[in-house]
Amino acid sequence: MGNLSDRKYAHIQLADDAQLEAGQINKLFDYEPLFSSHPSTIDLSTSFLGKTLGAPLWISSMTGGTGEARIINQNLATVAAEFGLGMALGSCRPILKSDSDFEDFNLRPILGAELPFWANLGIAQIEELIENNELDCIKEMLSKLSADGLIIHINPLQEWYQPEGDTFARAPIETIKDIVAAQIPVMVKEVGQGMGPRSLKALLELPIKGLELAAFGGTNFSKLEKLRENEALSHKHSELMFVGHTALEMIDQINLLRNELGDKCLCKDIIISGGISDTLYGHWLSERCTLNNVVGRAKSYLDHATDIEELRAYVRGQIETLKMAKAFLRAR
Repeated sequence: MGNLSDRKYAHIQLADDAQLEAGQINKLFDYEPLFSSHPSTIDLSTSFLGKTLGAPLWISSMTGGTGEARIINQNLATVAAEFGLGMALGSCRPILKSDSDFEDFNLRPILGAELPFWANLGIAQIEELIENNELDCIKEMLSKLSADGLIIHINPLQEWYQPEGDTFARAPIETIKDIVAAQIPVMVKEVGQGMGPRSLKALLELPIKGLELAAFGGTNFSKLEKLRENEALSHKHSELMFVGHTALEMIDQINLLRNELGDKCLCKDIIISGGISDTLYGHWLSERCTLNNVVGRAKSYLDHATDIEELRAYVRGQIETLKMAKAFLRAR
């Protein structure tokens, strides 16, 4: 009875703070409380990139290996293994031709063999490797990492804003085709701007393993690089960082293109990322997408990654929220 009394007293004390306005309602779902028990047994497992995930969640590429990167990556891999999540490394450029930082990236022993684990390089580095006839460096790196394949990030605006950025001598689609022809398993992503319909169509028509949206609305690497520059010497105006496409816009385009292409849609798996403000919004986007998909986030994991118990609690919260959503919500 004491616990009941304490709870009721707390309800009275907190009633004022618990007020919500009608304008705060989530309009993405119908709430249907009558048709499910509490979802202790709901199975969130899903097939993605040829492997089985415990939940439709993906730890997207982030840190590439400096300072705290090793412990961050190891914590992320540990929690990914515990909950069955897919994971991608940040830029693997530091280990492309040297093993000095290899242990910062060597996560397969932690992650285990059964979960997706992907390396990551920028399109500029790959273009250089092709020009120098050094594509075997990629294959050797993937083999050492026991990675399932390579995520290529396409980032012309980031490179332009970056004070020490690289320039592309070729159209990225041509470089991607060369990598596919070299029998290297490939996914493709942007870095915070997203992609328009012509780019999406060109990628869906290629036999790549997956596409990550990395849409406008989350961490924007164009803005990040602009913040690094010497403003007094700048001639690069800020307006280009505001071009791009949201995750919702890209999903709607992908759905249209899938119908248009039919059997010519060769890319089947999508990582929905970029501007995923919370778990329910990611779930709503996932329900809307007609291709097989998972929801990827980077900064939200990074925010908790230095404390493994905090990271566990964050991932557990996402999973429990998804179970409740599956039980009691229907996407509009």
